[in-house]
Amino acid sequence: MHLLPVRTAGAAENMALDFLLLQRYPTASVPRFRHYEWRGPAYTFGYSQKIDFVRSHLPAAESFDLCRRPTGGGMVDHRTDWTYALVIPRGHELYDARAALSYRIVHECLAAALVALGQPAEVKSQSVSWPDEGGASASSGQPLSDIAQPGVCFQRAELYDVVQASRRVKIAGAAQKRNKHGLLFQGSIEKGSLGPIDWDLFSVKFTAGIAQALGTTAQPTPWPELQEDEVTGLTEQYASVEWTESR
Repeated sequence: MHLLPVRTAGAAENMALDFLLLQRYPTASVPRFRHYEWRGPAYTFGYSQKIDFVRSHLPAAESFDLCRRPTGGGMVDHRTDWTYALVIPRGHELYDARAALSYRIVHECLAAALVALGQPAEVKSQSVSWPDEGGASASSGQPLSDIAQPGVCFQRAELYDVVQASRRVKIAGAAQKRNKHGLLFQGSIEKGSLGPIDWDLFSVKFTAGIAQALGTTAQPTPWPELQEDEVTGLTEQYASVEWTESR
């Protein structure tokens, strides 16, 4: 599994790079992983979400990037999260598995890495929502058959999200896109839901766990040579009003 260097970018460029790691990666048969940062405050939202719903849940008096993701799921506030993308190539057994299975396996690796660092975390094994949860349906991997319309991520947990059950707090959610090239997994960890943590050490443990689950090893790898014109063009598309307000 290729571990790519950390990059910092705006929302549209981050979404474009994730998608191009699915579509244009030069070593098509190798899983690839990246953690990335945000140039400023940013929100992303699921491919199928309605823009009117999204705008009704945004802060009114702040400046931020806003971008529709190529994956499903709900609206995510990236101001205090740890964001990552994983591509599982076509031909791997998890590519052919149901979305719920890949969602569970990745989140089991994530929860195990947190527990190893002293953070209480577990994968929610029941799809029934906590009785006193408020807010809209959470961002979760698509398509999970027991999840209705995605809403605002971290407002409530669904099946196979990472949670602190004793506090009824959702820690991590994700969304997926599958096409002929592979499976793109975009995930977010709400850092404010956790205690002090060494995020570099977490990354090492998390990626080692994913690599083991995929039957491979994690290998730091330079950033691939993507066509600059294509990166620019897709970034501009994701930043456009037409893309943002397409639904």
